[in-house]
Amino acid sequence: MTEKKALSTQDVAAMLHVSKSTIYDLIRKGEISSYKVGRKVRFTENDVQDYISRSKKSQSALNSSANNLADFSLLGNEKKQEGFIICGQDLILDILSNYMRLHNIPALRAYIGSYDSLVSLYRNKINVASTHLWDSDTDQYNVPYVRRLLPGVPTVIIHLTCRIQGLYVAKGNPKGIMTWADFGRDDITMINREYGAGSRVLLDENLKLLGIYGSAIKGYKKENQSHLAVASAISSGQADVAVGNEKMARQVDNIDFIPLKKERYDLVVKKEDFQSPEVQTMLNIIRSAAFKNEFANIGGYDTSDMGKIVAEI
Repeated sequence: MTEKKALSTQDVAAMLHVSKSTIYDLIRKGEISSYKVGRKVRFTENDVQDYISRSKKSQSALNSSANNLADFSLLGNEKKQEGFIICGQDLILDILSNYMRLHNIPALRAYIGSYDSLVSLYRNKINVASTHLWDSDTDQYNVPYVRRLLPGVPTVIIHLTCRIQGLYVAKGNPKGIMTWADFGRDDITMINREYGAGSRVLLDENLKLLGIYGSAIKGYKKENQSHLAVASAISSGQADVAVGNEKMARQVDNIDFIPLKKERYDLVVKKEDFQSPEVQTMLNIIRSAAFKNEFANIGGYDTSDMGKIVAEI
């Protein structure tokens, strides 16, 4: 194992969509293997894959270690449990929920995509939705979707971060994939994200502009549930292209990243809850230097406007 291929604690946290503190907790419990280079903790890819495999079999995974998964279902119109539920799939939300628990707020996590996140907020099932949905008609992120999916509900949109979205392709880009139009080629096979994911909406909106039907694209109906899953599929040769963010491209070997769109990743809360202690604590956290510094070494996050109010609808 060379130092180049060694994974840091932050690398593993990003791959598993948890905070660094959760990884250290797993190390202490002996649930994930690691080694040291001087004073630094390092992991191999096999260490991570072994942990994932054991977690799938025993269901003693990460979420039980973190102890912050909401009892959540898309069905119904009521929350199943008490707690401050933050909905979305990015690592940044795991770190946010950990900070909130340090402030004695029982923050819980629900891991679903942007579209379903907004619908869940509308149906009173969560407290905070996260979203990165691009609207091709207005060339805007999130605001048009909040208006459509939460009709008659006053809301506040809070900026969290900007990320770069683009295409995962095989190392060296052997098929020369560079633009959205390449999805229309006969020699291209893709792998998709699930319905409602921001990456899928970005793809579908661009396909609509180009007059390309998803049904005509090889692999369009094959779905995976995360950036890591689709990036890994490209790395292993299961497909030629997938849509995802730049950060995950740094975590997976044997892929290149083609940047196409700077996206805005926002939080949405109901206006009636905006002055609540929970939301105000959340705002104070994401505006703090300590929270922003968590992402200084990760890469892929622009924290310059973190906590800015984008819109009140």
